[in-house]
Amino acid sequence: MALQIDDAVLVKQYINGDERALASLIDKHNKRINGFIYSKVGDREVTEDIFQDTFMKVIRTLKRGAYNEEGKFLPWVMRIAHNLIIDHFRKTNRMPKFDGSDTFSIFSIIGDERLNIEKQLIKEQIDTDLSLLIKELPKDQQEVLEMRIYKDMSFKEISDNTGVSINTALGRMRYALINLRKIIEEYNIVLTI
Repeated sequence: MALQIDDAVLVKQYINGDERALASLIDKHNKRINGFIYSKVGDREVTEDIFQDTFMKVIRTLKRGAYNEEGKFLPWVMRIAHNLIIDHFRKTNRMPKFDGSDTFSIFSIIGDERLNIEKQLIKEQIDTDLSLLIKELPKDQQEVLEMRIYKDMSFKEISDNTGVSINTALGRMRYALINLRKIIEEYNIVLTI
């Protein structure tokens, strides 16, 4: 069995001029990235195009010295692929496709799930990013935020579950939102939808 070299080491080797390190990174993550892309687009040719575009972006970023995702190479590459998938759907599905009849029916748009794929992908990415950001909060703030947002609990229920007063639960929620805003600004994230 071949020894697996850490992604961070391979990235550093590639940045220092070892082209084989990039080949190793691609080989190592090829199946997972290709599988992810294919699961979203359902077309082998498009998958191959997006995969190649993803690694072209990876190469450009690494060569520019703009990569700083220490130890998080795969999630970073997956995010690039995800954004390229969204771009693909924006380009190809801007106009709804109808069933060929001359009569317009609003139901042909409502029923066309391809129009919702882009929104679903964007929502999934925001949910993933948000849950990662929430994990950076102190435990007590994280707990209140998750109970309120994901479990839809009232502050009375949060108070009962955590054993603190309603005012303390409200305070933790307030600080959680303030800190989340700081984290978003620190990472320079633009939330748009």
